Amino acid sequence: MNHELYIARRMKLDNERQQGSPSLTVALVGIVLAIVVMILSIAIVMGFKGEITGKIMHLDAHLRVSNAVLGIDDNYATVNGREVREAIDADGKFLPLVESISLIADKSAILKTDQDFMGIIMRGVDDGYDWRYLQSSMVEGTIPVVSDTATTHQIAISKTVADRLQIHAGDRVPTYFIDERIKVRNLTVSGVFETDLEAFDNAYIVGGINVVQGVNGWNGDTGTQVAINMKSTDDLDNDAYYLYSMLAENTVQHESKNLFMVTSTHQNNLPFFAWLQMLDMNVVVILTLMMIVAAFTLISAMLMIVLERIRVIGNFKALGATNGSIRRIFIFLTGKLILKALLIGNIIGIGLALLQRYGHIVRLDPASYYMPYVPIQLSIPALLLLNAGIILVSYLTLLGASHIISTIKPTATMRFE
Repeated sequence: MNHELYIARRMKLDNERQQGSPSLTVALVGIVLAIVVMILSIAIVMGFKGEITGKIMHLDAHLRVSNAVLGIDDNYATVNGREVREAIDADGKFLPLVESISLIADKSAILKTDQDFMGIIMRGVDDGYDWRYLQSSMVEGTIPVVSDTATTHQIAISKTVADRLQIHAGDRVPTYFIDERIKVRNLTVSGVFETDLEAFDNAYIVGGINVVQGVNGWNGDTGTQVAINMKSTDDLDNDAYYLYSMLAENTVQHESKNLFMVTSTHQNNLPFFAWLQMLDMNVVVILTLMMIVAAFTLISAMLMIVLERIRVIGNFKALGATNGSIRRIFIFLTGKLILKALLIGNIIGIGLALLQRYGHIVRLDPASYYMPYVPIQLSIPALLLLNAGIILVSYLTLLGASHIISTIKPTATMRFE
């Protein structure tokens, strides 16, 4: 152990002639608060990004294959699900990356009850659709039973739709599909879900694809999109480009008349992901401000420590200690304050984060934030990186602030009281 560290360990933060230093207490509290704010900022933003991205990824396909030709009605904007499936099945490189494939048919409709009516989009899905998220979001009833071989008239609706139309699980709802003529289907509400994602809850009901295919007169292979979920979502944009290239090549080889467009969930939901990117910028600003606050607090703390021991510094210099050696002693000494603040700050910050994560104490308006409470996600690598950054910034701050020791003269410090 070098002598600077040994001396620093023997010295106390508080002046031996005082019961305690109020300035050091204030400095400790300031650094602790800065650490707590930084931990909570990171945990909250990671929570928002994780929860909202998860909602979007579950409610919208990772990759969407649709018709590249825009038509005047549904019959012009169709895709052949069997053709897309066969192309994917024939590609040994892409197929192992796929988790599920589902044919979807969307069609505008009007739900009408004795109390009110509401325009919605009927999302017809086949038996390959991933119901896991909607099932976890059910507040009443169960998910619809869908089949590729038989027409089922069960639907799931959002709580927003249910409240407005005053309907519940088990009720039958006349649904009007309007093309050249009005077609009516009596659909049964099997369940009510609440995702808190207004863009989905206000717009969609979900049921069997056979209903939409029957209304439009389509065969079992026809829909408006093919939804593909990948096992990994790390590189969806490149996956979309690869799938597009593969389908284009398949179209040329088989002289097909179908032109496909492939988009990723990031492209289909740009407003949400742009909002999440803005949160990243907010965190950067908060972390920068808190680091600056902590740095100035540390400078103040070191100045107080030096002023309270100015005669000790003079004695060290009189005994032949170099400025560099004395500076290291006081950096090590102030380091005690940093370590103490880190320990207390992490305990309080992580404790508050866990309390919010499992207690949902702070509530939000779902219409504005897509969540009924402040979400929290703790990441050990992020916490370690944050603490390492705090230590590095603290060391650089103390390294600069300790230059004041070089200006202290032994002859003046002997008379200092």
